[in-house]
Amino acid sequence: MKKISPVLKEKIIFEGKTFEIASQQLRGAKNPIEIARRAPGVRLIIINGINMLITKEYRYELGEYDYRLPGGKVFDSLKEYKKAISRKSDILKCAIKAAKKECLEETGIIAKSVKLFQASKAGLTVAWDLFYFIVDDFELSRHGQKLEHDEIIHPEWKTFKEVKELCLNNKIQEDRTVGVLLRFLLKND
Repeated sequence: MKKISPVLKEKIIFEGKTFEIASQQLRGAKNPIEIARRAPGVRLIIINGINMLITKEYRYELGEYDYRLPGGKVFDSLKEYKKAISRKSDILKCAIKAAKKECLEETGIIAKSVKLFQASKAGLTVAWDLFYFIVDDFELSRHGQKLEHDEIIHPEWKTFKEVKELCLNNKIQEDRTVGVLLRFLLKND
């Protein structure tokens, strides 16, 4: 069965390097809605038995350290993302490639395989997908992390129980990740 697009027309109101704001007229809607759109990201659930690799990362927007899943952007800019869409690129394949790259850069681990656990949608008025991958087959790189100049990231192995406590005690402040992590941990209890 063919999917019918709910969008009748779209107008870009603002376009920057990372975000764009679009006005969309939806099928059956009286008034248009505005959408903030950015390129997708990846997050990595790296596991070894009942341990998970979490990063303690300095977050400038928070002004403090936060525990995170390793990850990053699928595309370096909105322009690259839109180009991939116009070429009808497989975004999941692009995300897998980005996941392997981010795994090496942020943790110093070479992911031999990545398996999609979940794709998280932000909502109707914010289009920003996050792809969560499980990495359970890996090896350590001889060269360690390859951080960007402004990144301060310390990988730490935690037990599943410790990760659950980090989620419940607001030590992981990316709330979408908290939901996905709790779902993963409950499935692996």
